[in-house]
Amino acid sequence: MPRHPAKPASEALTLTPIAITRSCFQDKFGVPRQPGLTRNAWADLVIQPPFDREDAFRGLETCSHLWLTFQFHQAVRAEWRPVIRPPRLGGNRKMGVFASRSPFRPNSLGLSVVRNEGLVRRDGQLILRIRDHDLIEGTPVLDIKPYLPFADAIPDASIGWAGNEAPERLPVTFTDDALAQLAGLPEENYPDLRGLIEDITSYDPRPSFRRGRQDEDRIYGAHLYDLNIRFSFNEDGVVIITVC
Repeated sequence: MPRHPAKPASEALTLTPIAITRSCFQDKFGVPRQPGLTRNAWADLVIQPPFDREDAFRGLETCSHLWLTFQFHQAVRAEWRPVIRPPRLGGNRKMGVFASRSPFRPNSLGLSVVRNEGLVRRDGQLILRIRDHDLIEGTPVLDIKPYLPFADAIPDASIGWAGNEAPERLPVTFTDDALAQLAGLPEENYPDLRGLIEDITSYDPRPSFRRGRQDEDRIYGAHLYDLNIRFSFNEDGVVIITVC
């Protein structure tokens, strides 16, 4: 597939991040492929100067959900491709990049709806807390807008190639060791951790070519907060082995 060079620098836009993400997701593996697929993922958006003024967010407390425009900062490439292989289709069929939500895009921009959990001041920094997100650690947030239910929710919307139903979830079980490790972790440092683990593993974060396999002998790991979650797959679903 031929690659296409990025646009010349003379035509490029200069964007200044409004916030930098401090996320429960430390790397790409295990991150939900769409926001809202987990109700247990928390993040802090650390507002950057000169935008860290409360008056810039006046009225935000009335908004339950927000649109975030951000950069896929770990997917920036000098060249782009016009077609991609969506995981939703098992990685076997090609779709146009503009018919997908692939992070590998000409301008590396993403768009997500997240739940607003409010502004706080912490150590002199203005922080916007969010939940139900899909942003990894360090993600630059380029814009924040309110989600408008009367305009943004379209009940009869559809996407033919991907289907309208959420992916099926696999059953998740925990070993005794994993349960004991979970019980020893402070809730204030790891909010909703068990639910988060169940969410990210039940949607099977493996590469498309490995999904559907039992993989009992292969151990996977996902980094949540400062923890390494280790798990495997068998005929009954997902087994969480350790949480440490």
